[in-house]
Amino acid sequence: MGIGTSIFLIAVGAILTFALDASIGGVNLDVIGWILMAAGVLGLIMTTLVWGRRREVVTTSEPVEYRRVEERRDVAPPL
Repeated sequence: MGIGTSIFLIAVGAILTFALDASIGGVNLDVIGWILMAAGVLGLIMTTLVWGRRREVVTTSEPVEYRRVEERRDVAPPL
């Protein structure tokens, strides 16, 4: 789950929990909103942890060796 999806779930969950005051056939929208917000927060934390591991910097202790490449052109003798 990406950051955008996580933020979307948090926003939809907050709307269902705090903005709507309706009930649909025995379904509690407040509970669904809290579940969506929890899933969004969990996804955001997991995405941050996974991305944090990917961005590790790998360094080498060996110096970089530069090589000079010379181009040699063999010229044919004149006729």
